[in-house]
Amino acid sequence: MVTFKDFRNTIKPNWCPGCGDFSVQAAIQRAAANQGIEPHDLAVVSGIGCSGRLSGYINAFGLHGIHGRALPIAQGLKMANRDLNVIATGGDGDGFAIGMGHTVHSIRRNIDVTYVVMDNQIYGLTKGQTSPRSAAGFVTKSTPGGAIEPSLKPLEVALSSGATFVAQSFSTDLKELTAIIEAGMQHKGFSFINVFSPCVTYNKVNTYDWFKENLTKLADIEGYDNADRQMAMKTVIEHEGLVTGIIYQDTETTSYQEKVIGYNEEPINKADIHLKEEDLNSLMKEFM
Repeated sequence: MVTFKDFRNTIKPNWCPGCGDFSVQAAIQRAAANQGIEPHDLAVVSGIGCSGRLSGYINAFGLHGIHGRALPIAQGLKMANRDLNVIATGGDGDGFAIGMGHTVHSIRRNIDVTYVVMDNQIYGLTKGQTSPRSAAGFVTKSTPGGAIEPSLKPLEVALSSGATFVAQSFSTDLKELTAIIEAGMQHKGFSFINVFSPCVTYNKVNTYDWFKENLTKLADIEGYDNADRQMAMKTVIEHEGLVTGIIYQDTETTSYQEKVIGYNEEPINKADIHLKEEDLNSLMKEFM
């Protein structure tokens, strides 16, 4: 029987003590174990930033990609090996700045991948600059007079881009976060999960206490229906994106790979692709 411990390796995370990313890592490990997934059936692809290190801290297939490119790698993995459970991870800088184009197109494409964003509203690895998620007026090394741009609204972007699964959680709520990641992994299509993961070193505004005072659980909103996209968007806007839970889920839309011609045939990773010597020699002659 698979347990949480099966997803541990010998590499010790070097995040700052108190970083929210520790809980995100634990939630991914617990979610995989709860579903009985074996480590060799899980692939974690990460981007750049503090959160990018996560793929190396889990006992599974892992790839630490380049800045903003975790999603195209993850999608390629899923298309090549449909038996893998593929999770992409990254920070708000990785996913909403240089990687924003990939994020939007991954959402609309709806490939069966789970994307977990660790949202700390700042660039942590590069020592505290304003990120796309920093609020207007936010003072950092790169904006000493305060940010003059409004913060990007990822939930609204995801919903308007046609996402079939949108959720948000807070890193201190390990039970809810684990359940949301499980639901995302079980969803047949692209799952977008934003996680408030406070940076205890550089972000002294969006702290654990700040989130505890400002977040609203969707479960506490009477009559909320996460199958209603209009209600989801209205609720997100009314609460300025500060909600947690499964915001929206569409279980009817077919995933990308199921629409691809030949998808039901033998997958590439199981096909016999042995090349005969005479065929190889014939190909080589074309380059001589």
